[in-house]
Amino acid sequence: MRQLGGDLAGLLGAGDLVVLTGDLGAGKTTLTQGLGAALGVHEEITSPTFVIARVHPVPGGPALVHVDAYRLGSLAEVDDLDLDAALGESITVVEWGEGLVEDLAAARLEVRLERPRGGAPDGGVATEGDEPRAVTVLGFGERWTGVALPGAD
Repeated sequence: MRQLGGDLAGLLGAGDLVVLTGDLGAGKTTLTQGLGAALGVHEEITSPTFVIARVHPVPGGPALVHVDAYRLGSLAEVDDLDLDAALGESITVVEWGEGLVEDLAAARLEVRLERPRGGAPDGGVATEGDEPRAVTVLGFGERWTGVALPGAD
């Protein structure tokens, strides 16, 4: 997932919205860590579950805004975050944002991550590094027309 994040970093700029969808442990935060590393974020990127949103400065580039919408239950709660105010000046990544943030921008990337079911190769519980993920990257809006996306179907 870190590699995919790094690959996406080269395509993203100020004003871009990325919506990450996948079950717990699918790799959403890991993808964001790879994205942040490729952008030049110097601080540790962790899941913003309890703080909802974190802003990571990027030297010489747009900030990376990392949002976890898991605990947000309505569009009104998303509006309260005022994400659209900074969207044009940052790269915004929203975990668990499907159905909540699509209207924040005219264009967006949706990254869907699926973990295989059935456990680790040794029959135990699968961890993030055990199994490959099925990844789908979809671009919506004119911004992404004709752009070759990693993981695109």
